Amino acid sequence: MESKPPLPPFDEVNARIKVQMAEDAWNSRDPARVALAYTPDSAWRNRAEFLNGRAEIEAFLTRKWQKELDYCLHKELWAFTDNRISVRFEYEWHDAEGQWFRSHGNEQWEFADNGLMQRREASINDLPISAAERRVFPRQPG
Repeated sequence: MESKPPLPPFDEVNARIKVQMAEDAWNSRDPARVALAYTPDSAWRNRAEFLNGRAEIEAFLTRKWQKELDYCLHKELWAFTDNRISVRFEYEWHDAEGQWFRSHGNEQWEFADNGLMQRREASINDLPISAAERRVFPRQPG
């Protein structure tokens, strides 16, 4: 059986680890890698789009990162309990024409006992910005 520690129930340390792991995976921009963090039947709401299962998640992320170029994300733990974690996030990207955007929002995550995410609900807003207004850059190790 697949497992992705840390496992629920979460304490603050393990919730922060889970959030950092998610940030690192998403910043890889590797749809297959990201999809492995979700249960095979994971249910998503991303903005107004509803997805079910890893294949749909991977296809969605492939489309996303073909459009959202030079994507860079920061996530922050907002709250946690038992098998749920809530985060706030910001990410920046530009389109093919060079227009930069800052996307920000909230996610609610629910985990199966094996530590894979079984449900993700994301509310996201986009703000056009100039390149000079950018503030989300890759984190430095250490």
